[in-house]
Amino acid sequence: MQVAKLFASLWLFMCISVPAQDVRPPEWAPAYVKVPVDLGGLFNSTVNMTAELFKPDGSGPFPVLIYSHGRSSTAKERADIKEVIPREYLQFWLGKGFAVVAPLRPGYGATGGADREVPGHGWDSTTGHCIRTPNYSRVMEVASPTVLATIAWIQKQPWANTSALVLTGNSVGGILTVAVGSQNPVGVVGLINFAGGIGGNPSLSPGKSCDSNQLLDMYRRYGKTSKIPSLWVYAENDLFWGSEMPKAWHASFSQAGGNSQLVTTAPLTHRDGHDLVFEGKHLWMPSVEAFVKRLGY
Repeated sequence: MQVAKLFASLWLFMCISVPAQDVRPPEWAPAYVKVPVDLGGLFNSTVNMTAELFKPDGSGPFPVLIYSHGRSSTAKERADIKEVIPREYLQFWLGKGFAVVAPLRPGYGATGGADREVPGHGWDSTTGHCIRTPNYSRVMEVASPTVLATIAWIQKQPWANTSALVLTGNSVGGILTVAVGSQNPVGVVGLINFAGGIGGNPSLSPGKSCDSNQLLDMYRRYGKTSKIPSLWVYAENDLFWGSEMPKAWHASFSQAGGNSQLVTTAPLTHRDGHDLVFEGKHLWMPSVEAFVKRLGY
């Protein structure tokens, strides 16, 4: 009788539904490396920038993805950044056999230091109008050396295929990708711009960034020199820029000579479309997959 009760208890235990735990695959645990960045004459200093490093199985050399993060709205959010590259996006690239390097630019997370990327715009909280003229070009000028330094660091790594680098980024990191790509760095074969732009405020001015025409001129300038194939991906319900301005930005870039394809996805149904790279894998993956295949990977 006791034996029967014991087996009954074991059977009941085995049938209990245990809630699934959020256990990250081991390849999602990054190594952390230091990338030296010369901040130039204006700041006259060198920073050891912290970067996430992920490598797929095998010995390499691997093609490499460099991911540039966006800009957080508050000092606390910038300081608190822990994960740089969205993990579903990371998983996609590791599955393609890419190593991934995701730096934290100066002013963010473990890299720390002063916030060097202040655009200078401001908003009237009553009307939602932009009330100060921003300097977006300056943001790109101070941020671009971080990506170029990451490229230089990768070129010294024995596990890297230095002739197979892809640059990508989200929001400010997206336009930064385009800006750096316009310099045609050696070894970079493709660019992917997710929701690229700067100066948006979805609370005070949903769907319209501050002085978006300034970005028309910037993208035109980048298009004149950019030779690297690029993919631009925006969601229809991006509350930072809206759905029409990214089309105008892309047209400005393309008409100036930029080699690029624009994809506008369906709305991200459960949150702001600006978060497409974080939550919308079912929307972005087909176009990114096709672009990567065109690059030969």
